[in-house]
Amino acid sequence: MFKFLHSFFSSAAGLRHVARHFRRTPMPLRAGDAAASVEAGRRANRQMLALARLDDDALFARYGSSRAGLSEDQARAARERHGANEVDHEKPLSWHAHLWLSYRNPFNLLLTALAVLSWLTDVRMAAPAEQSWTAALIIGSMVLISTVLRFVQERRSNRAAEALKAMVQNTATVLRSDAGPAPRQFGGAQAGGPRQAEVPLADLAPGDVVLLSAGDMIPADCRILAAKDLFVAQAALTGESLPVEKHACQRTPAAAALELENMAFMGTNVVSGSGMALVVATGARTYFGQLAGRVTQASREPTQFQQGINRVSWVLIRFMLVMAPIVMLINGFTKGDWLEALLFALAIAVGLTPEMLPMIVTATLAKGALRMSRRKVVVKRLDAIQNLGAMNVLCTDKTGTLTQDRIVLERHIDVYGASCDEVLAYAYLNSYYQTGLKNLLDVAVLQHAEVERSLELAAKYRKVDEIPFDFARRRMSVVVNETENGRDHHELICKGALEEVLAACTRLRVGGETHPLTEARRQDIRRVTAALNRDGLRVIAVGVKEMPPAGRAYGVADESDLVLVGYIAFLDPPKESTAPALAALRESGVEVKVLTGDVELVTQKVCREVDFAVRKVYLGAEIEEMDERQLAAAVREANVFARLTPAHKERIVRSLRAQGCTVGFMGDGINDAPALRAADVGISVDSAVDISKEAADIILLEKSLMVLEDGIIEGRKTFCNMLKYLKMTASSNFGNVFSVLVASAFLPFLPMLPIHLLLQNLIYDISQAAIPFDNVDAELLRRPQQWDPDGLGRFMVFFGPISSIFDIATYALMWYVFQANAPEHQTLFQSGWFVEGLLSQTLVVHMIRTRKIPFLQSRPAWPLAAMTLAVVGVGLLLPFSPLAGYFQLQALPWRYFPWLAGILLSYCVLTQLLKTIWVRRHGWQ
Repeated sequence: MFKFLHSFFSSAAGLRHVARHFRRTPMPLRAGDAAASVEAGRRANRQMLALARLDDDALFARYGSSRAGLSEDQARAARERHGANEVDHEKPLSWHAHLWLSYRNPFNLLLTALAVLSWLTDVRMAAPAEQSWTAALIIGSMVLISTVLRFVQERRSNRAAEALKAMVQNTATVLRSDAGPAPRQFGGAQAGGPRQAEVPLADLAPGDVVLLSAGDMIPADCRILAAKDLFVAQAALTGESLPVEKHACQRTPAAAALELENMAFMGTNVVSGSGMALVVATGARTYFGQLAGRVTQASREPTQFQQGINRVSWVLIRFMLVMAPIVMLINGFTKGDWLEALLFALAIAVGLTPEMLPMIVTATLAKGALRMSRRKVVVKRLDAIQNLGAMNVLCTDKTGTLTQDRIVLERHIDVYGASCDEVLAYAYLNSYYQTGLKNLLDVAVLQHAEVERSLELAAKYRKVDEIPFDFARRRMSVVVNETENGRDHHELICKGALEEVLAACTRLRVGGETHPLTEARRQDIRRVTAALNRDGLRVIAVGVKEMPPAGRAYGVADESDLVLVGYIAFLDPPKESTAPALAALRESGVEVKVLTGDVELVTQKVCREVDFAVRKVYLGAEIEEMDERQLAAAVREANVFARLTPAHKERIVRSLRAQGCTVGFMGDGINDAPALRAADVGISVDSAVDISKEAADIILLEKSLMVLEDGIIEGRKTFCNMLKYLKMTASSNFGNVFSVLVASAFLPFLPMLPIHLLLQNLIYDISQAAIPFDNVDAELLRRPQQWDPDGLGRFMVFFGPISSIFDIATYALMWYVFQANAPEHQTLFQSGWFVEGLLSQTLVVHMIRTRKIPFLQSRPAWPLAAMTLAVVGVGLLLPFSPLAGYFQLQALPWRYFPWLAGILLSYCVLTQLLKTIWVRRHGWQ
């Protein structure tokens, strides 16, 4: 019989279709919708590539514009035609919609039905003298408390998340073809031409010509018309740690829009330099807008938590729906009073339903959210806490998560790779004296302030001239006058891309000696720098030329016959906390996978720096060619994925989830938003772009994996405490029903009145309110926790009958020892079983809360211990109190209590022994 019950209650057949109606999240997008979204992205990519190839005249003709921009009338017409330059944002839920979602789950709906049924039978249909609101109020209060707790906590967290968004009104500088002051000079623009105007970003339209300078946001998708030293940070879109150069012509072939050198995209920003660009797409038509649309329009799939809680809920509900009618039928046929049998079966249904589950889950999650808020974590969605505990795969971006999201000078070395302070000194002089806009590499060099002190710049050096950077030469030089030992001479110091500096060099210097730059030495140089590149370093070469003082201007022609002195190499360094955090995650059973848009060499270098063992690397181009079966194998095999697009990241996350993993994704860029939405738990930071914060479930106020480790432990504590309640309730309820079936078949009266069952259930449930505060054994926190409805069914069938053994022993005690064996003595019988049932239910909490010996090897938290003592006191004193008559109980003889102590002690000992057998066979979750 037990095997049959286990297989029936653990199977999903029968009521699975009903469960779909109770999911808190809508069904995911259909496969056709996802395919259409992918195809739309490919069309947009092809369109951008086509725009990049157009010459200026064709480009202006396409948008009805010119180098002087649009007129006011043209701009107004374009705005009306294309709409505002705004991307879609996720609409916040109204309070009533949020309240409904907080209420809607299988147990709350079932309990509401039971409360209504209780009201009908106990109030509406009962005689005035027999009306009782007890059951309806008890059940209704459980539903109300769990709903309000969830609603208030999530509402508060969402408000905190909204407050993190920057409320800044940005503007863009555009050209208007109406006559006015001359704009900045680009490509021969003449004075007296178009005027400049500052307009809100929302008012931009295709055809507008915008002016860009350092610090500006790229306001829309743009085609670059003119540029001077224009560097754009695209990390939010691509994950690249270093800014990329943009200019008016596309010099190399590009397969993807984000690789185009003459296109700039909304959501990126200008790091240095200046430029002029034509707006080609605004709002939802931009690359950023399309990503935002996918995030805000796509429905979210049920997470592992939601799927697990629904599966467990239906196991218990099926148990109740089958057993309650059986109890009614047995009592109806054996006692003959069908109304009393119906009321008793209703009380059994209420007692069997773990009505505290919504409240326990919500209270536990809310307590976890409160604890996490003290660790600078904003929990937007309470379910995400448990998902953190269940998470066994964490996908994370690289830039800013594993690394510090800043460029540092990693090495200063001579031609053959040995550390060389002289190279750093020359690089410092070059960066210090150049007057152009200093890029991130110059800033990294100038952070070595100790060089300025050692060189004694003010006393020994004076700037003479400068040869600015340009994209043709890809290098820049300064000329300084150095006074040394009373001798003045000019030193030309050049730094730039390796091949361009090498082209200007004829000699090299090593260890103070100068040698001709032969072809063999050039090959040696390329081997050294290739090794640096494999280490993920960006290499800049430094060359020098000593000349006598001259009263003339220096030019590009002077960048010849240089002496190569070495290189400076740059890296986005890993955070100090990354290595220990990764080790802690590994110890906690969480596998980390790195998903980045950056190049694979840089990513592998960072992984080595943080002791992250790279098993295999896949690139975005390889992911693009894979079908779902191949991708599933790839995501199992590899733990580093580089050069990814947002769609690649999303596919990887979905593939992992499809294989049964509980997946977390941590990211902060626009390119991370789809993956954040697809994960079981999306994690972002307060400095992230708005679209990523909207897609995330958890927002960290400190971008650190160590904070995540704390959250994972908190999630596991939450899960363990929820599972305790489920185990206690399921096993206890199974035992009670089995005991009721036995008693109903053989007793001439009800073993308990409905009011006894409801009162016992209420007192027991109140004692469970302390479970969210309970301690959790350390070994349970070392591995991810997963829902196991089959295991719960086995546990229920294994441990439930144990209590029935001692319930039947109590029947025999009351029947034979205390002679409560006739209807006129049923109150004594019912009082004896009420006390034994309540105390055994309460004590078994401590037996099941741990695999260890309770109180000796594992101590409960004081709230749970205090609540247990309170329930024991109430159970023992209630039959002797003035309330005994109201609840139809009577005082028990004193000689009953030694028997009770023996029964309870035997119950605990047998449970502990069988628990040891269970742990050996099935383990303990």
